[in-house]
Amino acid sequence: MGGEHSSFGAHPLAVVGGRLCTGLVDVTSDLAALERAGFWAVVLPFDSPPVCARFASVRPSPLWPGPQWLGPPADAWDTSLDRVSFEHGVESIRSSIAAGDVYQVNLTRVLSAPLTDDPARHGESSTSTSADVAALGAALAAGNPAPFSAVVRLPEQGVHVASASPERFLARRGPIVWSSPIKGTASTPQGFLDKDRAENVMIVDLVRNDLGRVCEWGTVTVPALLAVEQHPGLFHLVSTVKGHMRSAVGWPELIDATFPPGSVTGAPKVAALDHIRRLEPVPRGLYCGAIGWVDADRQMGDLNVAIRTFWIDEGRLHFGTGGGITYGSTPEGEWSETELKAHHLLSIASSTNEAPLPSRTHAATGPRAQLKKRSWWSPGAEPRTRRSAIR
Repeated sequence: MGGEHSSFGAHPLAVVGGRLCTGLVDVTSDLAALERAGFWAVVLPFDSPPVCARFASVRPSPLWPGPQWLGPPADAWDTSLDRVSFEHGVESIRSSIAAGDVYQVNLTRVLSAPLTDDPARHGESSTSTSADVAALGAALAAGNPAPFSAVVRLPEQGVHVASASPERFLARRGPIVWSSPIKGTASTPQGFLDKDRAENVMIVDLVRNDLGRVCEWGTVTVPALLAVEQHPGLFHLVSTVKGHMRSAVGWPELIDATFPPGSVTGAPKVAALDHIRRLEPVPRGLYCGAIGWVDADRQMGDLNVAIRTFWIDEGRLHFGTGGGITYGSTPEGEWSETELKAHHLLSIASSTNEAPLPSRTHAATGPRAQLKKRSWWSPGAEPRTRRSAIR
């Protein structure tokens, strides 16, 4: 087991779509490469250039052969926006909505904690515990299986990311493309508000417009609207928008028309991005971008929305959380939603041999949870749909 782990070391790898990718061949920021040949792991940061990595070996992901994840202490997390600042941002957005400047803005904050064993600086890890993002990916697969999970480790490019995303940004099968935005979060399937449904429908309309820029006239449809999906610790409203791409359209044009994802920006998108730049004090980085895979030879691919996502940078572990703000939002309700989304995942990332994080404890404080070695990024469990409205 240890010998197998040492063969991975800190070498480049990706686990996307339930596949382990090794043998790095090429890295580029040119999205046109996704139309040529090969199997690519794709990382699209929210506010910096794309990273596309082509791998020679692609096979079903095996069991995780290395040490278990060693995370930061649960009381070590800080936040880019404290409660007062975040709630002030909510009120600012509500005022802008009342003035007619925007309809919805996704407001987020980035949580951060120091790592004692930073693989980006030190390479090989301890034989028993590790702060390698690959070990975190295995911990997330065990403790928070997600349908669009992903791990990408590219040391020379500074990419160390593990995602437990429940949300599909773009899927493509030949000329057919679809997106499944999530808007609306509740702790029970009966807990959704009118605000949640309005939030979802607004973003569905935005995604319809985005796909309409690159799809054949009349082919953009909404096959599912406001489906209720169960995920670890919470429930989401999920819709699906589908279209048939025009013949001259490939990945560069598709991503240019739709990125960043509408569910993590707002509507109208350009105006929402202006509010995000004004209200969020730090760049989002990998958070709210997209991660996934493209098989150029088969004209297929699947990209997530990089929410419920951890990344390592300059010796610190980062995690983002946020939500869509509409006029029906309340500052205290939106702050609580950010904690609901973060709570379970922070309990996994802040892991030692202590008791699990109590359910009522603040997301960034309290005892840490035990995580045992489990399967290495097996494909995430499909979300459980409780009820749906189909069009």
